[in-house]
Amino acid sequence: MKVIVSDSMEESALGLLRGTGAEIIYKPPSLEEALSDADVLVVRSATKVTDSLLSHSRKLRCVIRGGVGLDNIDQEACKKRGIEVANTAGASTNAVAELALGMILSAVRNLPRAHHSMKQGKWEKKPLSGTEVSGKTLGIIGCGRIGTLLAKKAHALGMSILGYSSPPLHPSTFIEFVSLEELLKNSDIISLHVPATPETESLVNADSISKMKDGAILINTARGQVINEDALYEACKSGKIRAAAIDVFREEPYTGKLLELENVFLTPHLGASTKEAQMRIGEEIAEKVRSLMG
Repeated sequence: MKVIVSDSMEESALGLLRGTGAEIIYKPPSLEEALSDADVLVVRSATKVTDSLLSHSRKLRCVIRGGVGLDNIDQEACKKRGIEVANTAGASTNAVAELALGMILSAVRNLPRAHHSMKQGKWEKKPLSGTEVSGKTLGIIGCGRIGTLLAKKAHALGMSILGYSSPPLHPSTFIEFVSLEELLKNSDIISLHVPATPETESLVNADSISKMKDGAILINTARGQVINEDALYEACKSGKIRAAAIDVFREEPYTGKLLELENVFLTPHLGASTKEAQMRIGEEIAEKVRSLMG
């Protein structure tokens, strides 16, 4: 079996793939040529699996996404060609939940601003005074694996958790499920954990921001498409949103105007970028490849 890995992958994860006995081609010079006789294509977020790309394959059986989101894969085109689409749904859950929690703590205590202030030779103790998360309300939009795990971690820090999911999920020990409007109105901090779909496109927009508490904090480790950047920019600039922490963007690498604002801090899509998550991703991909080898 020939497996093409088109995006960057940790050496430890590649080792697990090679251990399956399949022929592994890592980041070929021409993906189109390599696909001509490949059985499996493994991608992360960089490769766009389009109908045009798939037209170069003759016997591709499966596209495996090392991660959760499938928005870079044309699933209809795969279905039309009889190509299975799989992902590593649980591998990065803890990594993303921890990043979201780290962003929350960094935002409420102004840690990024304090760091840059110190680097500039300043000592801005009073202006950078923050708040505590204990006793605050965290609103989680999208309560799947990641959102639910974040709720558990945040609850341990003394936070109350409001959740919104469409479709609704079963009750959780840590989450009080409410309407989206109620969540926006009552949350001190809002964290996004939804996929990029037509329904979630620009979910955070001028209208939804107007329903938030004044001085709310927004966290996005989901997908860039769920935020209207112009609306977020204006809300952060005016102070309606006190701070925003963003890990994902419509266009990556990101070079947009949010970089101008001191109360917005940005990370380069680090959600699954831990050694542990990468190892779990490698394990799940290797397991899928073995199952295909039969």
